Amino acid sequence: MTRLARPRRQVILAGLAAAALLATPFTAPSSASALPTVSQQAGAPSAPALIPKPATQHALPGQTFALQPWSVVGLESSAAESRAAKKIADGLTTQLRRSTGYRLPVLPALPGLTDVKLSTNGPASLGAEGYRLRADRSVLSVVAATPEGLYRGVTTLRQLLPAKADAKTRQAGPWRISGTSIADSPRYSYRGAMLDVSRHFFSVAEVKRYIDLASLYKLNKLHLHLSDDQGWRIQVDSWPRLTTYGGSLEVGGTPGGSYSKAEYASLVQYAADHYMTVIPEIDTPGHTNAALASYAELNCDGVAPPLYTGTSVGFSSLCVGKDLTYDFLGDVFREVAEQNPGDVLHLGGDEAHSTPHSDYLTFVPKAAALVTQQGKRVMGWQEIAETPLPAGSIAQYWGTDDARSRELARKAAAQGAQVVLSPANRAYLDMKYDASTPYGLSWAGLVSVQKSYEWNPSTLIPNLPESAIAGVEAPIWTETLDDLDKLEYMAFPRLPGIAELGWSPASALDWTSYKDRLAGQGSRWDTLSVNFFRAPEIAWR
Repeated sequence: MTRLARPRRQVILAGLAAAALLATPFTAPSSASALPTVSQQAGAPSAPALIPKPATQHALPGQTFALQPWSVVGLESSAAESRAAKKIADGLTTQLRRSTGYRLPVLPALPGLTDVKLSTNGPASLGAEGYRLRADRSVLSVVAATPEGLYRGVTTLRQLLPAKADAKTRQAGPWRISGTSIADSPRYSYRGAMLDVSRHFFSVAEVKRYIDLASLYKLNKLHLHLSDDQGWRIQVDSWPRLTTYGGSLEVGGTPGGSYSKAEYASLVQYAADHYMTVIPEIDTPGHTNAALASYAELNCDGVAPPLYTGTSVGFSSLCVGKDLTYDFLGDVFREVAEQNPGDVLHLGGDEAHSTPHSDYLTFVPKAAALVTQQGKRVMGWQEIAETPLPAGSIAQYWGTDDARSRELARKAAAQGAQVVLSPANRAYLDMKYDASTPYGLSWAGLVSVQKSYEWNPSTLIPNLPESAIAGVEAPIWTETLDDLDKLEYMAFPRLPGIAELGWSPASALDWTSYKDRLAGQGSRWDTLSVNFFRAPEIAWR
């Protein structure tokens, strides 16, 4: 179909979209956001700084897409996917209306009438998260086979636009994208961020902010560390003192907190809206002082210890020989499973230094069976590989290149388990960048932005089969992080690097290229008010 001339096109749109336009907030254009002048249109925009790097991307010389005040978003989807696809389109246009002032109605896609095309009718060969994106002088299109794939493509679209497109207030144009063709899909199916809300508690709003930022880089798992010595943060109706007492404090003795079932449900839904699955962790048999303090009967001697607000590890343990321990865990895992629609429940298993080894070997299989009874896959830290693991289990490697940790990863794989890689000396976001970093710890070493990025998941552990690697995760522990600003400072700029390791092909992993693309993220983080560490090795722009 021949592309309609602008006046005729607008007449047709008026008939198709009157209701949509009337329902959409609109601010009259100011001089700052008027149509681009000839001088503004001359020359293509600079090359985008995409993270993660797409699997394939080709420039289209001489082509530039420009979003205009009359632009229309055309949506194409099956009936079964229409609601999810519409939600993605609405999320994109709501933000762009805010920053551009344009109306950007979302309508069924029609040839010649659509400037931005979003489609979930792509070929099945694209997979669950794959997409194709093309920007040329006439149209900007994102095509996927699923709503999840469309969402991943839209996150790329956002990065292709100027950083000010993410602003909360109206900005001056133009809104242009250099001609490009992208075909993209992830390297690994598991790309996670872990947030410790036990050492210091973070509110629903703060966790949602972390979801906002993590999802920009195509992470798809949010691992919440919900219980530890310092606090229990998820409501369990059958054992209410876990939160009312066990969750009352945090590190340093300041007031803690917990999530009600309604609050937690809002987090799970918010993550799902960003195509992230929440993985809850109830750490056992160690890291359990908050539970032991809440219920004396869980202790072997029947005496409850005091609440703990320090930062030492390895001193607490559930009583492995008590039947009540497994009644307790059965109740907890059941209620936690009910609050989490994802198929994985993390039972911890790390640093159980005060649990006799023979007891540990008894405990983990019994705890794992309670997880599988809830229809969930077992996930645990690398130590669980010392025991027989149920089918479908996931072991999380947190070693520092030491022989013992590597052997545990291989033991897990030998049992058919998958391995998620979270090497503490590379992926732990709470490790100091350098000796002068004001927050964080350094027990796994100093972790610069380059060190955090410069490793390959497929070769990190010798003789670990590629087929056993589920993906990567970047944990952030909060012993020293008591507010959102500190959390962001430690996570950015390292979190996007771990995200790229999980998404981009091995051939794309190049520090020189990455640090240049990372430099381009600085303006976007400024726009989003991210309190990021301006690492001196990056030429921020």
